[in-house]
Amino acid sequence: MSDVKATAITYHGGTVTREDRAQVLKQTGATLWFTGLSGSGKSTIAVALEQALIQCGHAAYVLDGDNIRFGLNASPKILMEKRGYSESQATRFGLAFSADDREENIRRIGEVARLFADSGLIVLASFISPYRKDRDAVRAIHEKNQAGAIPFIEVFMNTSIETCESRDPKGLYKHARAAVAQGKGVGFTGIDDPYEAPSNPELVIDSGKASIQDAVAMVITYLEERGLIK
Repeated sequence: MSDVKATAITYHGGTVTREDRAQVLKQTGATLWFTGLSGSGKSTIAVALEQALIQCGHAAYVLDGDNIRFGLNASPKILMEKRGYSESQATRFGLAFSADDREENIRRIGEVARLFADSGLIVLASFISPYRKDRDAVRAIHEKNQAGAIPFIEVFMNTSIETCESRDPKGLYKHARAAVAQGKGVGFTGIDDPYEAPSNPELVIDSGKASIQDAVAMVITYLEERGLIK
């Protein structure tokens, strides 16, 4: 029976096209995927960009890595404490921070971003997403969209780890450094877990050199040049 349920599904297209939505919204839906180390400026730039786009009359929405972890991709602990899941349910459905869980976290949010972008929104996804193969998989999700390819723009926040660590807004680097010094692995990206930089990103921003305003202007100029916004 489970095999029957798994295979008895078909894609059901609507009558409203992406072009119809683009005409109403005066923009083309797209996903901008901000990737980089913790403290590299991903969320800061994404939030500022969202504000700038909205002020210009464009529909945009930020999907932030931390925020997603409170709901859609909540950890087992949050599911038990905040949602009333049993331990077995929380373990089954929750996502922690193992390599496999991080991969699933990015896959899920990639699908959500694709749906939002398909609806015509400009999605600003802010995730460390340290593994190249996971980001490439999200790009493929957009390119192979059932209703036609959706623009996927990888924005590499190429901010040095020294700058990121000097900011350390959550104290994560300090904690990771202390743990590693004691011989304890914590799997923190950039310290004892790798970050695989994009091989061919559409945009590269160093927030240690570019101001927030300059970074936002750079992205908006790119969107205009691509014809995604007017």
